[in-house]
Amino acid sequence: MTVEDKSIIYDEEVKKAGSSSDDETHDQRDTEVKSDEEKEYLRKLNWIVLPFAGMTIFLNFCDKSALSVGPVLGLNKELGLDGQQFSWLGSLFYLGHLVYQLPNQFILQRVPHARYLGVLLGIWGLVMMMSALTNNFSELAACRFLLGLFEAAAMPTLYLVTSILYRRSEQTLVFGFITLCNGVGAAVGSAIAYGIAHMGNPRGITNWRWNHYIFGALTILHGFLVFFFMVDTPKNKKLKLTPAQERIAEDRMRDNAVTQHRQFKYGQIWEAVSEIKFYLLVIAAFCISMQNGGMLVYSTTFTMALGFSPLDSMLLQIPSGFASSLGVLAAMLIARKTRQLLLTGIGLLCVGMIGLILLCAIPEGEVKLLGFYLSWAGTGAYSLLLTYVGNNIKGYTKKIFYNGCVVAAYTLGNFAGPLMMVEHEAPRYLSGVGGYLAGFGVAAIAYLIVRFQAVRVNKQRIANGATGDIDLTVDTTDKEDQQFLYRV
Repeated sequence: MTVEDKSIIYDEEVKKAGSSSDDETHDQRDTEVKSDEEKEYLRKLNWIVLPFAGMTIFLNFCDKSALSVGPVLGLNKELGLDGQQFSWLGSLFYLGHLVYQLPNQFILQRVPHARYLGVLLGIWGLVMMMSALTNNFSELAACRFLLGLFEAAAMPTLYLVTSILYRRSEQTLVFGFITLCNGVGAAVGSAIAYGIAHMGNPRGITNWRWNHYIFGALTILHGFLVFFFMVDTPKNKKLKLTPAQERIAEDRMRDNAVTQHRQFKYGQIWEAVSEIKFYLLVIAAFCISMQNGGMLVYSTTFTMALGFSPLDSMLLQIPSGFASSLGVLAAMLIARKTRQLLLTGIGLLCVGMIGLILLCAIPEGEVKLLGFYLSWAGTGAYSLLLTYVGNNIKGYTKKIFYNGCVVAAYTLGNFAGPLMMVEHEAPRYLSGVGGYLAGFGVAAIAYLIVRFQAVRVNKQRIANGATGDIDLTVDTTDKEDQQFLYRV
């Protein structure tokens, strides 16, 4: 089947859908049949891109969460940290994360993405190793800020690269895979930390320092591999495309509604900040990430407060990591099956809210672990938010701006989350847990409003003859291109 034939079929399907189902018109490509050439092209992408993306997020999570297992590995005792200082160490990472978001938006539009990411991996791996040399709160606080600064571009870069390389119908699974690697990082990172806890401080170096050395060295090595071998454009020479696959790459670029443009268009930023959905998505990202930041930094401390030993508390982070991964996996599969990104996200937020209600309602006991694990289901809703942005924001500058602001909001939420866990409220931490519960509720309402607005615009455009045939020869936005149909 040629590219032209597939385009004709898609146009006809969208026209039919316009008279039969307003909510499904934007998802017709989900059911298209790929040619053997395209399947081979997709296999090449998957084998080259996904391992690098997954490992980057895995190391990103393990490096930033090294602090959470620090108390068990001797960090607080050796550096003389109190509870408030520990909270600030968790939050300062996200302050550095926030500071870099604005310059990152300008840099992303002007540099090769894979090489840019490779350099940043090398730098933050070095900062990770420098953290192992610190001897007081001030030194470690500076390293945590720098670690957040140089890790800040990882997620926006990967989401931009995958939105360039993959069809919109494929992005739910790809974005979900990237987010799922956070959960894998929590599980595997905790298992590695458990092993490090039994090293016995070899060469007189405390175990928490070994944790930083090991993951720092792995990050530097991975940065080298990303710099030289990762693919970041649809027609990259490393893919070794046939002429037919090059034509397929062009068709896929039209479908995913994004192609690279070097010119930074301030008008597209103004359009973004004038949209209600922009603020709703930013608010949702902030509200969801409060739980992530607080529970991540306090995960080991929180489980120890439930009566478990330090080493057992570390092991109990493995199920929480898998619980987070299962939430993301469920989000991917349900959203792909039902073609409902935002409704699936609302469902996951409701599961997370049930977990947080259990944590608030049950005074004590091991059954609180169930609430702790269920609360991580809400993180799957964030992966769907990113998928929504990847699918539905057209215009290169506008997409970069949306991604940057969503990640900035995610960062602010993670910054606020640990500070909401007040030490004297242990082991229930009602202020923090209650705040996370309210945040999930606000995010669910925001999702609902965004979906309602998108469906309404789709109905109007279909009534005016929109077919979903996107022209990428001109860098227009989803608001300007009246042929563009949103995927909800």
